Amino acid sequence: MLAYIIRRTFAALVLLLVVSAVTFGIFFLLPRIAGETTDQLAAQYIGKNPTPEAMEAIKRNLGFDQPLYIQYGRFVKQLFVGAQYRYGPDATTCHVPCFGYSFKNHVEVWPEIRSRIPVTFSLAIGAAVLWVLAGVATGVISALRPKSIFDRLSMGVALAGVSLPIFFTGALLLTLFSYKWPIFANLHYVNFTDNPLQWASNLVLPWISLAFLYSALYARLTRSGMLETMSEDYIRTARAKGLPERDVVVRHGLRAALTPLLTIFGMDLGLLLGGAVITEQVFSLQGIGFYAVSSISDNDLPKILGVTLVAAFFIVFCNLLVDLLYAAVDPRVRLS
Repeated sequence: MLAYIIRRTFAALVLLLVVSAVTFGIFFLLPRIAGETTDQLAAQYIGKNPTPEAMEAIKRNLGFDQPLYIQYGRFVKQLFVGAQYRYGPDATTCHVPCFGYSFKNHVEVWPEIRSRIPVTFSLAIGAAVLWVLAGVATGVISALRPKSIFDRLSMGVALAGVSLPIFFTGALLLTLFSYKWPIFANLHYVNFTDNPLQWASNLVLPWISLAFLYSALYARLTRSGMLETMSEDYIRTARAKGLPERDVVVRHGLRAALTPLLTIFGMDLGLLLGGAVITEQVFSLQGIGFYAVSSISDNDLPKILGVTLVAAFFIVFCNLLVDLLYAAVDPRVRLS
């Protein structure tokens, strides 16, 4: 098991390095291939009507006059040791980990992202708990009672959940439960440590919006997997041995059906931790997704690059956890 964990962790680190190189190339190499000059590249990092002195400072600080591999090396290095940018006699420090520095707003990127991580984490983790519990439970019951009224009704609701976009369900929930019936009025993010009850209350509608979409998908996948698994020979053998039906369903049927769910759960959770863009926009939650949209609107490249790398880290990290969970759910994975 330890060797398996080491192998998967090393593969994840290599993947992160590749993702950082590709992301860096998209922002720095492709514009040069398209024919942009160093002046045009530097102009994207500062506000309108930049002075020649500011342009020269940007080119010097970001190394636009150096080969691309040196620029990438500096970028990776500053993640671990920080960076210092000079403007004449003045100097600005970008502390570790330095994901970049916004020359438009004169702020470090990482502290801004870090302040928004609790919002996105609260939204993603809470919604994930809801959709896994609701989706898996609904799928299991539907599979055990195929073609029943519950099965038909739940799969119909699941189809609606998959079909309806989040910006519709979120706006509908806001209209009904925040404006028409002010059960959840004045929604805004509250830190869990400040007021746990208000933290949960203000996130109920965003959780339901996300969970309705994802639980519908998980219910359909669980039902399909359970129907296939419960017809296997080893399930009949387990029943013939006199095992309780609960053990047959949970320990033998559901455990085998969870393997494909783990794959999509890792992807879904990783994407949400990188920013639930639509949900955060609908409910005005100042998370990573909201920050990414505002960065794109401002055309602030260091912020966009920082958000992209952080989102990539969460996706790779969640997939690493899924690989480790595979080994726990199915011992054959450790031997492969």
